[in-house]
Amino acid sequence: MSATNTTAALWFQTGERRWVARLDTPLDLSIPLIFDGAQPAFFGADAAHATTLAAGAFVGDVRRGGSCNCSSYTLTPHCNGTHTECVGHVTADRVSIRDIAIEHFIPALLISVRSETNPTGDEGSDPPPQSGDQLITLRTLASALTRPDQLASCKALIIRTLPNTPDKRQRDYSTGELPPYFSAAAMQWIVAHGIDHLVVDLPSVDRSHDGGKLTAHRLFWGIAAGATDSTAARRRNATITEMAYIDESIPDGPYLLNLQVAPFVADAAPSRPILYPLEKS
Repeated sequence: MSATNTTAALWFQTGERRWVARLDTPLDLSIPLIFDGAQPAFFGADAAHATTLAAGAFVGDVRRGGSCNCSSYTLTPHCNGTHTECVGHVTADRVSIRDIAIEHFIPALLISVRSETNPTGDEGSDPPPQSGDQLITLRTLASALTRPDQLASCKALIIRTLPNTPDKRQRDYSTGELPPYFSAAAMQWIVAHGIDHLVVDLPSVDRSHDGGKLTAHRLFWGIAAGATDSTAARRRNATITEMAYIDESIPDGPYLLNLQVAPFVADAAPSRPILYPLEKS
């Protein structure tokens, strides 16, 4: 991809297509993390919270007479909001998302899909779907494309699940019915289309309670079931972003994705995926 900056736009080329990205109209897909406030939750993790730093006579809160604000923040990136993760999520060696998430402007496609209730046939997963499970399937993904070649020049795929209610910004996924997850066939379809960066509005691409299989994660990173060595991953540089929120006002279609990830030396970190609308140049 070649690119040229201007004050308000970015021109770039993918294959034989030339595009202009409108930098003056960024679309933020991250959920603001309100410490000690309303926030999404997953897998029973504690809510993200802040603690005022106190050291001797110093108190890090201007409201309490301090000279400045200074707090300690506690969070679980995988469970407290929008985050991006790498293959280190499933390996014994500590692969860092800081070293993996190094592509920052990525041609992307946004699609909207509905889940299917416990589909039959070859969609499956490991473990097999249970009664009432909602799955994102190959059929739903393929039917969301307006052209068969729509993903040809894309390295990122953003998936909005329907219905898309605003309570996703603070939904507790630890209670109630399980959120949808990806079938094995759906994830294989994504990989087959050369998608290196996947952004979803779900808390996980896998079933919340799957006995530790993480089938969809492993398919996406190209690492076999049970393998714990990252060198065995065929797609070691791929990333998954979960718990995004794609507002209804953002239409399906092509975008330029700016994947901003906190430089944590960890398998996952809070992130801020930004979309820029594209126009043919």
